[in-house]
Amino acid sequence: MTDLPLTPEQEAEAQVVFQRLKSAFEREALQLARLMASKDDRQVLGRTEFEVREPVHRLGAQVLESVLQERKKKGTKGRVPRVRPARSPRAASPIEAKRS
Repeated sequence: MTDLPLTPEQEAEAQVVFQRLKSAFEREALQLARLMASKDDRQVLGRTEFEVREPVHRLGAQVLESVLQERKKKGTKGRVPRVRPARSPRAASPIEAKRS
């Protein structure tokens, strides 16, 4: 992933989230390194791929949760736009529409 151009406020948020998650990332990276060291060449792919994906997905979930918590602390900026009410769903076929 390439570096994203961020505003100073966005970079500040990124640094807060990074500092909050840094130790979790380091722990998982060590566990992943140990997992890979425990596998011989024949075991690197297949089941091991799924063993690697699980902690990576868990870290991704922690990132999302952390960002949401950080933004919740800041509150809403400005007015919240009004949302139009949903319309009634259309009938699946003309026959159903006539029965109504």
